[in-house]
Amino acid sequence: MKKPTRKWTLDIIHHSHTDIGYTERQEKIERYHVHFIKQAIQILSSIKSGEKKNWEGFKWTCETFWPVERFLAQATEEEAKALQVFIQDGDISLSGNYLNMTELIHADLLARMIKRSTDYANSFGVTLDSAMTADINGYSWGFAQCLLDAGINNLFSCIHTHHGMYPLGQKQTPFWWETPGGDRLLVWNGDHYNLGNDLGLAQNAIHSYIIRDEFNTPPIVNNHWEIMEARIMRYLSRLEEEGYPYDFTPIALSGIIVDNAPPNGSIMDLFHQWNEIHGDIVTIQMTTLSDLFAKLRQQKDIDIPVYRGDWPDWWSDGVASTAAHTQLFRDAQRNFQLLTRLDPKNNIIPKAAVREIEEHLTLYAEHTWGYSHSVSEPWNPMVQSLGARKEAYAANASRLVHTAIDAVLEAKGEVMLAPGRQMRYKVINPFPHEIRVIAKMYLDYWELPLIRDGFEVREEGQTDVIIHQLSQVSRGTEVSILITLKAEEEKMFRIMPHSVEIGKTTSSFNLIGSDRVKDVRDFRMEEQPFYVTENAVESAHVLITWEAGKGIVSWIDKHSGVELIDTSAPHSAFAPVYEVTPVKDRGLIRQTRTRMGRNRKGMNVQRTVGRLVQVREVERGPLWITIEQEYETAGMSYYTLRLTVYAHEPRVDATIRLHKDSVWEPENVYISLPMYMPNAQLWFEKSGALMQPGIDQIPGTGLDFYCIQDGLGWIGQDQGLAIAIPDAPLVQIGPLAFGDRKLQGQQDGNETRVVYSWILNNFWETNFKATLGGFYEFRYSVYWGNNLNTAEKAIAQCQLSNQRVINYRA
Repeated sequence: MKKPTRKWTLDIIHHSHTDIGYTERQEKIERYHVHFIKQAIQILSSIKSGEKKNWEGFKWTCETFWPVERFLAQATEEEAKALQVFIQDGDISLSGNYLNMTELIHADLLARMIKRSTDYANSFGVTLDSAMTADINGYSWGFAQCLLDAGINNLFSCIHTHHGMYPLGQKQTPFWWETPGGDRLLVWNGDHYNLGNDLGLAQNAIHSYIIRDEFNTPPIVNNHWEIMEARIMRYLSRLEEEGYPYDFTPIALSGIIVDNAPPNGSIMDLFHQWNEIHGDIVTIQMTTLSDLFAKLRQQKDIDIPVYRGDWPDWWSDGVASTAAHTQLFRDAQRNFQLLTRLDPKNNIIPKAAVREIEEHLTLYAEHTWGYSHSVSEPWNPMVQSLGARKEAYAANASRLVHTAIDAVLEAKGEVMLAPGRQMRYKVINPFPHEIRVIAKMYLDYWELPLIRDGFEVREEGQTDVIIHQLSQVSRGTEVSILITLKAEEEKMFRIMPHSVEIGKTTSSFNLIGSDRVKDVRDFRMEEQPFYVTENAVESAHVLITWEAGKGIVSWIDKHSGVELIDTSAPHSAFAPVYEVTPVKDRGLIRQTRTRMGRNRKGMNVQRTVGRLVQVREVERGPLWITIEQEYETAGMSYYTLRLTVYAHEPRVDATIRLHKDSVWEPENVYISLPMYMPNAQLWFEKSGALMQPGIDQIPGTGLDFYCIQDGLGWIGQDQGLAIAIPDAPLVQIGPLAFGDRKLQGQQDGNETRVVYSWILNNFWETNFKATLGGFYEFRYSVYWGNNLNTAEKAIAQCQLSNQRVINYRA
């Protein structure tokens, strides 16, 4: 048996990986984790009493704070006190990580959830300085800043490389993670959260997942000691061969082989036995997160490298498998931010109600996306129940936050339905800066006779008539006006019946024939806000043209004459790109997906692009014009693109409506976004930070896709282009073609970055939703100009675009 040459210590982090679902119903998982803490308290109490003196040295790490919070909500006073004492004594370790999150969560909400853990620790004099994550393999750059702002200086990461990868090209190594502001978080870039089980550190709980050797075996075996000896000695010898500089290494360990696993006191019997036999070479001991990082910080003679940039999460892609509820979540999260601005001191909405909204939002954004057999057994009742509960978090968050906002607006003067209600509207700017926006005032369908003969819109106290546009919407009509509001300003408007002439006569300058076909350009376009032909739409700001089959091929900024579409891009603007990987044998539905790795598609993927087949004008007014384009595309029975071009600013909204076929095979749906600014740099807004993909990244991180917040920007020297994306957070910029995936640091300088909105996928083999079938709507808003010449300005425009203006009947 090969043995290491130096004296080693294995520092064991004994924990339970927190998956909200996957192995059981979410409410059952909560019950499990509450009992895990009770079991840890019982183990430590039996050690303290002398009943289990042979288990001395046992320590338990709460991987996330959510189980602690749930335990405290149900614990007796005696149980709560016992937990507090064991934390103070260093026998139970807290983590500053609330749950293992996707990058859906906004930095403001993330900071609130982290603060819960530090507030609890501070309440009895404990300094919480470390956090732990498991399974997920990436975090927004802003996550590091959120931790540091909360006083958490250390992060222990247990990555899972299934469809993902660890950064730096090396695991089991520390680094300083520098934030955008220059602060530094100490990170241990660790191995899988069951590595300790692979090494045989828990009796009857051996794993053969990371380590594959001659002992590949079930969890319970007769030759456990033989496997343990061989694997530990070989593992440490391998670390020495690789130049590992320390004489200790942290190892995560579960009590049994399952996610959401209980503590196991009998592990200490195994450790004591090992230390008696092999303690002169390798000592095994349990430790806490704080003790681990304190030891690491004492290694003064070993330099720890510093890396600055984003750490994109390979596992945020599940959000597109339940795209409709992700859209609902994102709307609820934005409205939660609005609520906190409207009622910052909880004068109207109690803190308990705010905390409930926070919890539902967080539980949807948590990384678990369904039951472990969602794809292989999509009919399974457990699949259906876990999926419904997951989606209910988004629905409940939406319901609760809108209920809260309704209460705030009623306190501010919103009037409910009543006979004779005035057509009087209050518009509020919730932002701390001036905005120029379109406010939409809603009229129910039974009120339309009141304005049958026409109407005017005026601001109260003013005599000027405001230009408006009338639009038919579900169950009524919207009257839209363009207004400017100072920071947090409120204005009141009235819709006033007024007789106007509604007839039209022919124009001597509008070059349209009696056949009603518009295919000749007018000479005097300056006298009308929009110009439309069979293959183009034009305003004072933009000229957009399209071709049959191809779709939108040109997007010219009329002020600068610059083409805003990358003409070398393979697909036209907002065209659908559909991928399916055929599976001949239904029995291979799961295995086919496993083999996709980080490609998220198979080698035999079939890719098609939608064809533009029909165009028509659907709405025109003084503020905007809307053109509808219909596409034929594989995988969908219906796909339309509605382009809304505005008269008052360089802005175009794109609304995509589709009906997706139900398909069991692995699929991806992308929307092509080839808009760009020549000689510009691409910027993304992720949770809490702005970053340049391929530049502001930790080495060895993924380059293919990113989970962003409100939008992206192409920033040039004098002008920029912003795309607000309220509904679909995943953005793909890596090549769509199957092949070797490049990581940060492997670029050769010849890469072309074409942006796609990745709206749908079902490729994961375990817990994604198996079918994407159904009706969807995805929205985008494109802005450009000299006022967007920094990333901060471009993203601020995206945030303004995505956040609704407060507007209600007063």
